[in-house]
Amino acid sequence: MADTLQAIRGMNDILPQQSYLWQFVESGVRSVLESYGYREIRLPIVEKTELFKRSIGEVTDIVEKEMYTFSDRNGDSLTLRPEGTAGCVRACIQHGLIAGQVQRLWYSGPMFRHERPQKGRYRQFHQVGVEVFGLRGPDIDAELLMLTARLWRRLGLTQVNLQLNSLGTAPARAAFRDALVEYLRAHEERLDDDSRRRLETNPLRILDSKNPDIQSLLAEAPVLSDYLDAESSDHFAQLCAQLDAAAIAYRVNPRLVRGLDYYGGTVFEWVTDQLGAQGTVCAGGRYDALVEYLGGKPTPAIGFALGLERLIGLLEQQQSELPADDPHLYIVALGESAQREGLLLSEQLREALPRLRIVTHCGGGSFKSQFKKADRSGARYALVLGDDEVASRQAGLKPLREQSEQRRVAFEALPQHLAELFNY
Repeated sequence: MADTLQAIRGMNDILPQQSYLWQFVESGVRSVLESYGYREIRLPIVEKTELFKRSIGEVTDIVEKEMYTFSDRNGDSLTLRPEGTAGCVRACIQHGLIAGQVQRLWYSGPMFRHERPQKGRYRQFHQVGVEVFGLRGPDIDAELLMLTARLWRRLGLTQVNLQLNSLGTAPARAAFRDALVEYLRAHEERLDDDSRRRLETNPLRILDSKNPDIQSLLAEAPVLSDYLDAESSDHFAQLCAQLDAAAIAYRVNPRLVRGLDYYGGTVFEWVTDQLGAQGTVCAGGRYDALVEYLGGKPTPAIGFALGLERLIGLLEQQQSELPADDPHLYIVALGESAQREGLLLSEQLREALPRLRIVTHCGGGSFKSQFKKADRSGARYALVLGDDEVASRQAGLKPLREQSEQRRVAFEALPQHLAELFNY
């Protein structure tokens, strides 16, 4: 007998009892983004591999070790998207969306990276991405951070803390890179294997090392803020002033660099200590050079991505009462005429009260068996129909979650009665 087929490791099913919580988060995200005037763009899951090599950087961990890359039947190298910004930039260039225009865009969906699966880090994971094109000033940086702060309030999340840094211009980063390499080479015997490799390819990524010994070594290393040009320093100071005025707390983290080569200027992360090692729930920054680098006209840009799995994990940990999709009403019907009437009555109620969740029992069975299924469904009330109820045009309304008597309600009065009962 063949082995039972299983999902691919690190690619998880989202079951019905979980999906309603996802919908709650996605609905909250969409509502907040729309309130700021952001519009949705929908992007392919597969892109040409060259797009990610050019945007993310060939010597990053993502491109070197984590991408799902394959050749199609035409011999083209294609990749399941490991992140969304590159594809969004490609789409905007291809369709002429950003030449001399301002765009506030968002997208959502699965991303793919071949990593070692652990809680909060999966091989298929889901992100909401937000991108802004055509605005250079610190005011749009502040808007994005105010938007995310509003989203945490909308979802009822606490203990999510903002970290900020500025990577400055390319010349400033180059000068800092040289100073950092010189310092690290003088202490090369203290570097681990991963840091030695990065020293030759991408030394700024060493700042993001999780090794405590490396972090101890970096305590005396040069600091990027000492190498910032005047324009970048002023931009960052204005951003901080705007956040102070909006009463948004933050911490300047001089070691925050992000893991993608296209970032420059403002970078940020929203982090929590409640998810173990995977504490970043939202991160992003400016990437003013990327549009031109991918073939478009010079265009300032900034964006972020938030991880839905981590956001939902945090919500589950912090909230004692989570939204549920249990039905409001379960229609119990005994006998052919009652079953026919139950189907018709449920349609009438859905027409009158579209947000009411109604399950109509199908498949027959005794009252006792139907009530067991009604109870297991999680419904708050059972609407009871038998021959007497059909003849009198009055349904029984029985509470399933509290101790109180069943009552009779005329068919024509049910919409109004249920609307009041469920605060519709």
